Amino acid sequence: MNRIVKYAIIGAVAGAFAGYMMVAYAQYEPIPYTVTPYEASPYNYDNSPYNYDNSPYNYNNSPYNYNNSPYNMNSTNRVYDNNGNATGYTTTTPQGVTNYFDFNGNRLGYQPQKGSN
Repeated sequence: MNRIVKYAIIGAVAGAFAGYMMVAYAQYEPIPYTVTPYEASPYNYDNSPYNYDNSPYNYNNSPYNYNNSPYNMNSTNRVYDNNGNATGYTTTTPQGVTNYFDFNGNRLGYQPQKGSN
């Protein structure tokens, strides 16, 4: 293989690679990060699972409370899945935090006080 053909092949490969890299870079979009305000943060004591108002050991949040019981079909604080099956219940603390529990009393999540976002 002569020198001209060799350099032509190397140039074509390098050009193709550079073009591929430019296309790949053009498709890259950095993932924007968000900052959680302190009012919505789990580090805020109002939202913390260590706050007694959010604990399943608090009778208002307990699955042994008849309002939260899976056997109370008239409960207004039930949470349903997409198939219409009851999967848990919600409670609201005096600070306005809404807690989501399953029927075993495990805290699944929370929604901060309204207007804190």
